Amino acid sequence: MKKKRLYIYIFRHGQTDFNEKGIFTGWLDAKLTPRGIKSARVVAQKLKNKKIDVAFYTRLSRSKDTLKEVLKFHTECRKKILDDRIIERNYGKLNGISHDEFIRRIGNQEYDLLKEGDAIANLSLNAKKKVEKFLGENEYKIIHRGYNTAPPGGESFADVEKRVGSFIKDLTKKMKKEKINVAISAHGNSIRLFRKIMEKTSVEEMTSWFIPYNQVFVYTVNA
Repeated sequence: MKKKRLYIYIFRHGQTDFNEKGIFTGWLDAKLTPRGIKSARVVAQKLKNKKIDVAFYTRLSRSKDTLKEVLKFHTECRKKILDDRIIERNYGKLNGISHDEFIRRIGNQEYDLLKEGDAIANLSLNAKKKVEKFLGENEYKIIHRGYNTAPPGGESFADVEKRVGSFIKDLTKKMKKEKINVAISAHGNSIRLFRKIMEKTSVEEMTSWFIPYNQVFVYTVNA
């Protein structure tokens, strides 16, 4: 019997006001900017002619509002499921702090970089260069590739990978059982770990990625 190819369409929410201002958002709620809504509509156009049976989102409005734009073209989507295993990484005490403040504290060595350094992966390219200037190239590389240490009250990349991995396991089981295509409105760091698992890549490669606001990552499941 020939196997049926099923599709996963996963995409990042559009730009938010926190993204625009360079603020660590984490589990804080932040609203889409006009540019963010435009990006969501770009994603919607890319998926316009795809079949979506079930859609997943998180409790954060940026995930829900992006998905809303996508599903305007998908009356065939019969179910929307909230699953916070694909929510953004929690930065703990960094939530709500600006990138500039983070960089200033690094410059003054006020942060314990073994605990805070993983946040570097979420900075813009220019901000990363400023951090490297403070730390020196070798120390920067060690911290930037961090994976196992979480900021106080927050999550490490390893923590995020664990919950995303659990989500993928249940998702593929559901897809095979119900023969469905799915859309997932997720977040930058949950997509990093989703990609790492699905593409079987290294920590080094994962931390180097920038996840665009208007790109759709497509994966297949055979059932």
